[in-house]
Amino acid sequence: MPQLPLFDDYERPPLAARLAPKLHALAERGVYLGTSSWKYEGWLGSIYEEARYKVRGKFSQRAFESECLTEYAETFPIVGGDFSFYQFPSAAYWEKLFNAGPSELLFGLKVPEEVTVATWPGHARSGKRAGQANASFLDPGLFEAAFARPLGPYRERLAVLMFEFGTFPKKTFPNVSAFLERLDPFLSALPSGFRYGVEVRNPEYLGRDYFQTLKAHGAAHVFNAWTRMPEIDDQLEMEGSETAAFFVARALLRRGRTYEQAVGMFEPYRETQEPLPRAREGLLALVERARKRKKPAFLFINNRLEGFAPGTIEAVADALGA
Repeated sequence: MPQLPLFDDYERPPLAARLAPKLHALAERGVYLGTSSWKYEGWLGSIYEEARYKVRGKFSQRAFESECLTEYAETFPIVGGDFSFYQFPSAAYWEKLFNAGPSELLFGLKVPEEVTVATWPGHARSGKRAGQANASFLDPGLFEAAFARPLGPYRERLAVLMFEFGTFPKKTFPNVSAFLERLDPFLSALPSGFRYGVEVRNPEYLGRDYFQTLKAHGAAHVFNAWTRMPEIDDQLEMEGSETAAFFVARALLRRGRTYEQAVGMFEPYRETQEPLPRAREGLLALVERARKRKKPAFLFINNRLEGFAPGTIEAVADALGA
């Protein structure tokens, strides 16, 4: 493949040019705003300059997916890595990923489902394991050997490692106490040197016992906008919800809307299609709380919230007076 032209030869798209100084100014004050992933062709012309990824005069999807993180980092100070939920990346993959952007670019990574899924879901990705109990669920040894240890050389680049737990049925955990009986010793066994966040999808778990368990281990409750979860500002007002020396939020979906519905409405994610004032207010409230407490805040915005994550981020940054 021919060598790609130097990126400095191109002008930044207008939105990227506007956003970059705002977001980096906020990052200097401990507020990090980024997206849940970065390989979206729908962002060409707004965040990405298409000419950077042309090979022999034609747009190359391969070049785009391989190289666009470098351009992403010109605008955003942090990025979420959903990809790691589906695999234990190799050492070579981590090296390539962390070398793709500047040393200032931070990452928020999801811990692989091999650690966070109690029962393998009944979809094609699970294969023959569908419906079976996961013997590796909350296995601290597996987490350390296969995920934390390979990430050791890059720990300064890691904003947070996030354990995302899907909705647990009653047959798996009849109540929050049963879940915490498994979670508490797991958190106790985690290696030091990383920030950890816990994201649950059972709204009934949000209460004193859950928050106290996280606080005992310095792990953050991940404030999340999702189908069946309370709004972020409601979570923020729950007693004890500030469980760590930092804040983490993931704005994923409008309450009451499924992932599949959002994809059908918003793909290919070229523009904001449905502004959600309540979701934005929750993110603003979280940032203000973080500022008041003098704690860093790491916020990850998904395209499936309003249709276009960079647009949502600009609206939040502007409201913060960036």
